[in-house]
Amino acid sequence: MTSSPFEIRPAVPEDWEVIADLNTRLAAETEGLELVPAVIGAGVRELLKNPHYGRYFVAVSAGRVIGQIMHTSEWSDWRNGEIWWLQSVYVHPDFRQQGVFRQLHAYLEELARCSPTVIGLRLYAEQSNSNALSVYHSLGLEQTGYIVLERFLRNSLQKMERSEG
Repeated sequence: MTSSPFEIRPAVPEDWEVIADLNTRLAAETEGLELVPAVIGAGVRELLKNPHYGRYFVAVSAGRVIGQIMHTSEWSDWRNGEIWWLQSVYVHPDFRQQGVFRQLHAYLEELARCSPTVIGLRLYAEQSNSNALSVYHSLGLEQTGYIVLERFLRNSLQKMERSEG
């Protein structure tokens, strides 16, 4: 059996800068959004200090964080169990197509299976992100009949100017 060139581990407070950077890249790539550095930095640090908000896990290669996944929890009264929402999923472009996300997902799914209250995993994805959707479907995640609606009470994001070229 060959070993993986990277390891998966829970994020630690010292990872906050690289996680904030990867989240900033994610927002720009997938939604054309520019995250405000002070806001994303504070948000990542707050989650790392308070695991009841959620948890980050990172993929590390040669001491460098190359990918991440975060989960938050939702209680389902209908199902009497926890649903873990997968969020902030990102793999650095230099490490894509190498199984990094698959390993992050497998790690988190195994944690969920070992937790007696967790009954399922969910995520939301940009409809136009066909590469990500293909990977998610290959891992057994299925599209639901739900539509995600939102209303923010405070705006901490900026729209980026997309260059057409």
